Amino acid sequence: MNTSEVGQHLLGPHVVGTRVVVRRVVRGERGPSGGPAMTDLLGVCVAWEPGPAGLCVVRPEQGPDVTIALADIVSGKPVPQRPSVRERVAPAQAQRHGFALFPDLVTTPIGAWVLRDSPTATARRAHSVLAFGPSGVDDDVEQVLAHYERPIAAVLSGSAEHERLLGSGWGPESNDGDTLFQVAGVAQVSRALRKVRVRGRRPGLDAVLEDRVPGGWASVQLGDVARGYAGFADDWVGFGGIEVSAPARRQGLGLAVLAELVEWGAELGATTAYLQVLDGNEPALALYEQLGFRTHHRYCYLSPSRRAASVRGSAG
Repeated sequence: MNTSEVGQHLLGPHVVGTRVVVRRVVRGERGPSGGPAMTDLLGVCVAWEPGPAGLCVVRPEQGPDVTIALADIVSGKPVPQRPSVRERVAPAQAQRHGFALFPDLVTTPIGAWVLRDSPTATARRAHSVLAFGPSGVDDDVEQVLAHYERPIAAVLSGSAEHERLLGSGWGPESNDGDTLFQVAGVAQVSRALRKVRVRGRRPGLDAVLEDRVPGGWASVQLGDVARGYAGFADDWVGFGGIEVSAPARRQGLGLAVLAELVEWGAELGATTAYLQVLDGNEPALALYEQLGFRTHHRYCYLSPSRRAASVRGSAG
């Protein structure tokens, strides 16, 4: 490749398949100053043909491919991929999608915070305040302390709310690390599951799916050795409680359960899948990455010290 092909820009054959922005001359048109007109184009470079009559072909997000003569390129560079729609969802909103995992969940707002209670679930997500971002309420912490017998707050790791509660005497609720909220496209997960060798289809061990809350919550039981559940709402499907008994592990049974739940969600029209996993669980994280899941946000659970919780008596 010679300098006449790339000029001073950062484009070339190496950008094929990546997202680029290209400034080019518009032949036959004049700009406001009387010089050649120029325009910018954003899209994926799908072809690069070097040489004196070389061409660059860019596929914009909308419309047909655009062919640009290399001699008309004024400047250009690769740019990061645009985050998917699901990745642009705010963490608090993503967490609200997760409420579908607990059909009997009762939510009570404290400004922008949400108190969560369930008479049947045992997960911390069903017995804690979702404190992502400012609540907008002066006595928010006092209300949390008054509401729960054992107060727990879910906060974005390193956020202002995290620092505020730590400064008020709260600390880690357990020895667990951060929880990673991961998302992926349902179609992508379905394709990946088909490629992964799932050995959970054994004679006499058929998956039984029970749609307990039609169109909203379902569980899968694989004999007496593997199980899991899923919740669906607003085209998001989430997965939880995927467990395999110790003697039956490393046989693909967990993936078999997940495949049934993904299919259930897809049939309802889900486009986004999500799950939550503890940071440090490397085997699970590696598997979920293979299926297409990426971390959307991370959060942790805090609980007050005895001194901080003692204000509950005066808050009621």
